[in-house]
Amino acid sequence: MDPWLLWLTVAGVFAVAEIFTLTAALGMLGGAALVTAGTAALGLPVPLQFLVFTVVATLSVIFVRPIALRHVLQPQTERFGIDALIGKSAYVVSEVTGFGGRVRIEGEEWTARAYDETLVIPPGTAVDVMEISGTTALVYPRE
Repeated sequence: MDPWLLWLTVAGVFAVAEIFTLTAALGMLGGAALVTAGTAALGLPVPLQFLVFTVVATLSVIFVRPIALRHVLQPQTERFGIDALIGKSAYVVSEVTGFGGRVRIEGEEWTARAYDETLVIPPGTAVDVMEISGTTALVYPRE
């Protein structure tokens, strides 16, 4: 079997393993094996192929992997679902106490409780959504 075909197989194995691990390191090794397959196809002797693999793998793991991980592990900038409702304003539909009530948040009616359980918030009051607990909004009146 030709050496370039072996390196191509190794690159494929690393690529498949990367799909299951998502570490970025195996992907870099797969890329190094792919580059080595190219040099093997050009007729480079086997010892130099191993040198090419070692150099490319080392450089990619040292320099490319941290950049790739930085892009993958960025904190989520957008809030979705119920997390996006926290901090929004709402309108009290029926009296809100520490035990229950109803508010309208962005056109949807939600069950609500007062964030401060001693408060009684009358209908028509503007409130802020402080927290979402299950399907209940914990609200506090706007100043």
